[in-house]
Amino acid sequence: METEDVTVREQLFHDRVRETIICVLLFICLYILSHFILTHFKKNAEFVTDDIEDATVNKIALWLCTFTLSVAVCAVLLLPISILSNEVLLTFPHSYYMQWLNGSLIRGLWNLVFLFSNLSLVFLMPFAYFFTESEGFAGSKKGIMARVYETAVMLLLLSLLVLGIVWVASALIHHNTARENLYDLWEYYLPHLYSGISLFGVLLLLLCTPFGLSRMFSVTGNLLVKPRLLENLEETMNCTAFEEASLSRKLKSNTSCWISANIEAINNELLSVQSKRIALELRKRASPWQRNLGYPVAMLLLLALTAVSVLMVCFHVLELLFDESAMPRGMEDPHLGLASFSMFGSLGAAVQVVIILYLMVSSVVGFYCSPLFTGLLPRAQDTTLTQIIGNCVSLLILSSALPVFSRTLGITRFDLLGDFGRYNWLGNFHIVFLYNMLFAGLTSACLINTVTWALQRELIRAFGLHRLPLTVSRSTIPLKLLLANGLSKIH
Repeated sequence: METEDVTVREQLFHDRVRETIICVLLFICLYILSHFILTHFKKNAEFVTDDIEDATVNKIALWLCTFTLSVAVCAVLLLPISILSNEVLLTFPHSYYMQWLNGSLIRGLWNLVFLFSNLSLVFLMPFAYFFTESEGFAGSKKGIMARVYETAVMLLLLSLLVLGIVWVASALIHHNTARENLYDLWEYYLPHLYSGISLFGVLLLLLCTPFGLSRMFSVTGNLLVKPRLLENLEETMNCTAFEEASLSRKLKSNTSCWISANIEAINNELLSVQSKRIALELRKRASPWQRNLGYPVAMLLLLALTAVSVLMVCFHVLELLFDESAMPRGMEDPHLGLASFSMFGSLGAAVQVVIILYLMVSSVVGFYCSPLFTGLLPRAQDTTLTQIIGNCVSLLILSSALPVFSRTLGITRFDLLGDFGRYNWLGNFHIVFLYNMLFAGLTSACLINTVTWALQRELIRAFGLHRLPLTVSRSTIPLKLLLANGLSKIH
């Protein structure tokens, strides 16, 4: 009996060590990747200065940002890893080399991501911001520790302020419960705080993802070579070269007689013409397959992914009306390898993974394209540390809400693990149903608007109407007139 007990304890010990090693290796890889990303965007002047103290503070803040970004990337991969792990165990149920992939490892990853994401949002990122802005208390000895003391005091005051706001909000909603749980910080107030942060992240995804899905077409179009109907590429390049030469001569002649505003305007116009010329040269060097096949295939793929996403959400709306199990909920033990989480098997699971990653990319695109957050858009070698901190916080909020977002929309049937399933608003049918309806409606409206305007713009360019002296808009040239003009040209 003692031998069996020792064997069980040894097995549990080896399982725990193996899971710890896997989690550490995964996090190290993500940390290195995040470090290269932030190094590419950071402003080097802030880290190479004559003030050694400021440089040290900035490096510490950059380390905290790297940790936060790696947690955000891990949060994005949570659902794809869980879904693919289940399919791998279904495909190889008795494989010796797949025994390390089990429910305990997946549950541990979910718990670690939840812990580190909240630690980064509540402590690390505010500490990094206050640490970079602090100078030490007046009259104290200057140095790193003086900044640490000031940052600690600011964090303490901020924590008291946030807890006070949470207590007041709880008292307004649940008066008696809040009074009874005044000192119950861990079991009452922190779950409410986490639930509020997750609700904010899910609402942010609701606003950014439909807009990002519509913007993905234009962003992808800027990266690819577009085919042009009825366009003479040589003529366009010659006109652009003449315009560039004219602007260059105008800028060189009598520069001293012009005011700086005129010079700046001509410089901007010259840069625009040069970028247009470079784009035309790339189009000329592109192969016929890349020019005529790449762009349509990419657009059709984006349209298919978006249409499948909207159809899955519409189907989930019907499920919510007739099936109670369609509601998002939490589970304690993920029974992996028993059944597929998609009715279409492994192919459906692969589609779920692709759509989840596609929605995350679209939400990031929509976030940076929205007017409120355009200033946070990072630039290579020219992003300040404050902007890096803001970007890391924003990406962490979006990524940590992605599992709840995907499960609420019914993109996957994989229920939420650990503390992700303990949010108070997940069990409210009206909130979940309204959320699905808003997502489907906003996405459909954004797509119809984008596709309609993109079609008119391409027709305007194809038939040369953009060269008219008048400003071309939707109200100026209707779609029917464009089609009639195009048919007459073809005939």
